[in-house]
Amino acid sequence: MPGIADSCAAELRAVIRLGIVGSNYGRTVQLPAFRADPRCEVIALAGSNAARTAELARADNIPKAYGDWRALVEDSTVQAVAIATLPSLQAQIAIRALELGKPVFAEKPLASDLGTARAMLKQASASRKPTLIDFNFHQIMAWQRAKSMLDANTIGALRHVTIHWHVESRAIQMRMRSWKTAGDDGGGVLGNFISHCFHYLEWFCGPVAGLSARVSGLPDDKELETTVAMAIQLAAGPLVSLSMSCASFLGAGHKIEFFGEDGTLVLHNPSADYMRGFELVHARRSATAVERIPVHDPVDAKYPDGRIAPVSRLAKMFFDAIETGARASPGFAEGYRVQLLIDAARRSHQQGKWIDVPHEAAKEGARA
Repeated sequence: MPGIADSCAAELRAVIRLGIVGSNYGRTVQLPAFRADPRCEVIALAGSNAARTAELARADNIPKAYGDWRALVEDSTVQAVAIATLPSLQAQIAIRALELGKPVFAEKPLASDLGTARAMLKQASASRKPTLIDFNFHQIMAWQRAKSMLDANTIGALRHVTIHWHVESRAIQMRMRSWKTAGDDGGGVLGNFISHCFHYLEWFCGPVAGLSARVSGLPDDKELETTVAMAIQLAAGPLVSLSMSCASFLGAGHKIEFFGEDGTLVLHNPSADYMRGFELVHARRSATAVERIPVHDPVDAKYPDGRIAPVSRLAKMFFDAIETGARASPGFAEGYRVQLLIDAARRSHQQGKWIDVPHEAAKEGARA
């Protein structure tokens, strides 16, 4: 009776006891995403305020609460660590967890600067424990379908790609000064938004060979970093035009256009929701009409927040890697690669010149 045997095997499977550092995104998005996998038990939460963290942990039925990340990471009952903190703090937490032999699920960007990202990658390589970065756009079902269509050559040889992402973030609406708006703390528009663009662009199209970038802030507050205009050369040949601003009131949303020899593929989300609302459109040179590709995600319908379903898929990859010992992707190698591209964009802006990007950056970073 294979059904009974499978059920017994599932019951005997070891549960991975996980702790989350970060009581905002870590609790509202990571927590339900991790709990969607029966192999995971979230047993601890750490925040900067011990009393508040204890209250939040009780409300979410998390057994342990800490007011310091070190206590959670060094708790012997915590087998894996998830991080949802400032980029400048993430490195300390991740490196210590890896030193203790604990797999790490981290947020983007990997770190606040390239040198710190390199240290994180070296520790991950030395520990040989699974790591994963929360680059979540490529886990949206419409994006998965677009990727499969590109790989199947449905638009022919790629000619050109455009990325237009124009929204007004809450941080800019509120004139908040945090890592999300400050470029010198690993964030700003490059760390908060363009990190995603770099990851998904290489996921869709392959390595970036070079770029030129200009970065700006608000007219009356240059320190709030909001807007990027960028030209990118793919190693495969095509050029990419990227325009992103998180200071665009009633902006057109998030659109990626792939132009090929035989057709065009478009992902577009005109809504204010970063994850939900993407439509996939395919136009073929030989066809008379544009085709809208229907994509349904039954997992997403279960949750109030559109970020949870994509993160739950990343969580599954993370737990798969912990169980099997295989490499998880996107891991710290991909996180380092994105950090190198962020560094190249910032240097291009500061120096006013084109920056070439090496292809094997992650391997070089691990050896450095």
